[in-house]
Amino acid sequence: MDLVTLDELRAAAARVPSTKVLKFLDELWLKPENQQPTGSFKIRGATNAIAELKPEAVITHSSGNHGAALTYAAKAAGVPCTVVVPDTAPTVKIDAMRALGAELVVVAPDQRFAAAERRAAKTGATLIPPFDNRHVIAGQGTIGLEIVEELPGVEAVLVPIGGGGLISGVAAAVKSLRPDVKVIGVEPELAADAQESLQRDRLIGWSTDRTYRTVADGVRTGLSLLTFAHLREYVDDIVTVSEDEILRAVGELARFGTVAEPSGALTTAAYMYRRGWLPAGRTVAVISGGNVDPELLRNCLA
Repeated sequence: MDLVTLDELRAAAARVPSTKVLKFLDELWLKPENQQPTGSFKIRGATNAIAELKPEAVITHSSGNHGAALTYAAKAAGVPCTVVVPDTAPTVKIDAMRALGAELVVVAPDQRFAAAERRAAKTGATLIPPFDNRHVIAGQGTIGLEIVEELPGVEAVLVPIGGGGLISGVAAAVKSLRPDVKVIGVEPELAADAQESLQRDRLIGWSTDRTYRTVADGVRTGLSLLTFAHLREYVDDIVTVSEDEILRAVGELARFGTVAEPSGALTTAAYMYRRGWLPAGRTVAVISGGNVDPELLRNCLA
C-alpha cells in the first residue's frame, strides 16, 4: 500500500493553518491544535482535501471535530457539506457543526460509515472521511513537519490515536526528516484497538460497544487499512491511559491555561502518569483538540 510521501506533506504545508509549540514542563512541549479555527487539528486535513479534490459538494461522517473542520473548509470554498453524526456525539460539537452551516444526519454509532457511503452514492457528493484518505493524512502530517522545524532537539512525539489519520501523517513527517525521533501513540485503555493491532501485526477491530465506553469521544473509531499501514511502518510504540488519568490531564492542562477535550489530553496523560513506558528526553505532546463539554471541564477542574 502506498504511504503518504514527504512531497505530499510539504505541498499540504503551503495550504493549512499552523500552530506553535508551547513549553509545559521541563522536557515537555505542547503542540496546541486546540488553537486552530475550529478547535482541533482536523482543519488541516479538511483544508488540504478540499484543495486537492476541488469537489462540488462534500459529505463525511464524524463525531464532531472533522465534521466542523470540513464544513469550515467547504464553506470557504463555497461548497455545501453534509455530516453523518453518531447520536452519541457531544452537544457542544453538534452545535458547532450546525452553527457553521452543516447539514446533519444523525444515526446510531455503528451506522455512521455505511450511512455516509449511501448518502454519497445517492447525492454524488464527494466523501471525505475523517482519516481514511491520503489528502487528509497529508494535511494532518504537517503537524510533524512543524514540530521538527520548531524544536530541532525533539526526541519523542506523543500522538493520540483514533482512526489513525493524525498519527499516520505526523509519524510519516517526523520519520522522513528525523528517523531517530520516537513516535509514540496514545489510546484510552477502553479503546485500545490500535495497540492490539500492532502487537498482533494485523488489523484488529473493536466493536462500538467497546470503544464508545471511553470519555474520549474523538478516538472511538478504529484504524483503516491505510492508517494501519502507516503505523506499522513508522510508529515505535503505543501506550494506553485510564479514564481517570485522561480526566485528570484535562484538569491539569486547564490550570495551565490550555483547554483540551479528553481526546486532546491523552498525550499529556501519558506523559504525566505513564512516564515509565515512554522514552526519555525532549518530548512534544500533540493536543489534538479543545472542544470540550463545559460541564465536563468544570468537573475536571473541581
